[in-house]
Amino acid sequence: MDVFKLADEWLKVDRIPDSQAGSQQVNRRTGIAARIKYSLPQFPPLTSNKESNAGKGIKFGTAGLRARAEAGFSRMNCLTVIQTSQGLAQHILDTKADSAGASIVVGFDGRRDSRRFAEKAAAAFIAYGFDVIWFDDFVHTPLVPFAVRTKGAAAGIMITASHNPKDDNGYKVYGPNGCQINTPEDEAIASSILRNLVPKIWEEPVLKDYRIDMMSKYFVSLKASVNVATFPRFVYTPMHGVGLPYIYGALEAIMDPRVSTAAETLIVVPSQAAPDPDFPTVAYPNPEEDGALDLAKSQASSLGVDLIIANDPDADRLAVAQRVESRWHQFKGDEIGTLLGYFLFQSIRDGSQRPVMLTSAVSSEMLAAIGKSEGFDVEETLTGFKWIGNRALQLGDQAIYGYEEALGYMLPDIVHDKDGVAAALTLLKACSTWKKLPFEVMQELYAHHGYFDTANTYFKTPDAQTTMQTFETIRADPFAVARSLGGSTTCRVRDLVGGTDTGMDDGKATLPSSPENLVITLWLSGHASLFEGARCTIRASGTEPKIKCKLF
Repeated sequence: MDVFKLADEWLKVDRIPDSQAGSQQVNRRTGIAARIKYSLPQFPPLTSNKESNAGKGIKFGTAGLRARAEAGFSRMNCLTVIQTSQGLAQHILDTKADSAGASIVVGFDGRRDSRRFAEKAAAAFIAYGFDVIWFDDFVHTPLVPFAVRTKGAAAGIMITASHNPKDDNGYKVYGPNGCQINTPEDEAIASSILRNLVPKIWEEPVLKDYRIDMMSKYFVSLKASVNVATFPRFVYTPMHGVGLPYIYGALEAIMDPRVSTAAETLIVVPSQAAPDPDFPTVAYPNPEEDGALDLAKSQASSLGVDLIIANDPDADRLAVAQRVESRWHQFKGDEIGTLLGYFLFQSIRDGSQRPVMLTSAVSSEMLAAIGKSEGFDVEETLTGFKWIGNRALQLGDQAIYGYEEALGYMLPDIVHDKDGVAAALTLLKACSTWKKLPFEVMQELYAHHGYFDTANTYFKTPDAQTTMQTFETIRADPFAVARSLGGSTTCRVRDLVGGTDTGMDDGKATLPSSPENLVITLWLSGHASLFEGARCTIRASGTEPKIKCKLF
């Protein structure tokens, strides 16, 4: 491959000096050619040919974009952000009636270059005739879909890589319904991007700031849903992210200052309080990772506080820990998901219709067991809030809640996406209502409905091809997986790659299937099994190079 030809291609379209070669060499062409030589996957040919671009350029999917932030056609940078925004803008103009002059919501988090990427996106939308509802400071991701729905926007984008490693960034897209886009719209947008690759504009526009107005409306919406005078005292960490002003502002809006104040209730971990793109105190900015809550636990222990609330850096996920006697119990996502669902059912005032809660295909069955006993339905969807949120919209008022085990919880009265702040406030309200902390209530639920446990792990993969090969091996002999688990057998296999389910009369899976739905579930059985009645799900992460495995 001619690296100088690729360098010339890049230099034709990229106008950001500090991204062009990642070096201070006078001869930029030589510098970028040298970089390409050692980083060929970052510099595939810029082409409108879908076949030659597949697997090489940055891939636009239902999660939008997510990649390392650096120069290259397969990376997150100003050029790929502009190209993506132009393609999205043209797609909206081509497919949505009366979209000319419509608005696009644009937000960004505290990662390096997030603001600059957001400014480039806004400039591209304006060049295509859209108004921009701009947030001129860091926002938590749920504020974007909230603003889309509140302002009646044609779409929303959020520049964030959530809890990915520090060198990553991303571009998340919401449709006019306030939900993440889903298939096949992602494919149509990807095609539109390839037809709009030449940048029309590079200059940043002067924009009106809607952030304070939207934050105020968001807090009003939260107060209508979570209206209580006081909350239990807790230690909070935003994990070097943007969550603090949102959870603190929500507390101030909701609490009765005559009873208690936000300053008395929330104790922030000072070294993790402000946005910091280097995430210096954690190995990974993901509250699920071992050690991520160590500083919060240390501070809570020293102050005699029994509850920890944590958000990931863009505050759309919630993690919770509680001190139980002399140890800390960090709740699994399924435990918090079950507790929130149980509390929301208890809070229902209108009994005119049977409520529905939504969980993903890799979530625990405990909430469904409670529903059978208490009187609500639980419906399973594919993994991801593009599925949970859109299904909730279809169900309307009947859908009161949704969650997935990866610390994501949806309150559809607020947004049709996961919201770590709304979930935190709802859990705190539950504690105030129960007059108990979550661990005690969880034990009561176990005693009444049976003990449900989960075991999770993941494996990092070097590339998409390795992930595909791994799944092909598993699909060829799923029983080998079962045999490796305590000598169990498999009584049912659901393969969402091929759309098959041996547990159905017609052999077809009821959940959507496609070659990209890399999810295989095994129902385990056999007298020798240590996992009688358990399920094992193996799936590819939608946002990281990982294969995730779960027993439940």
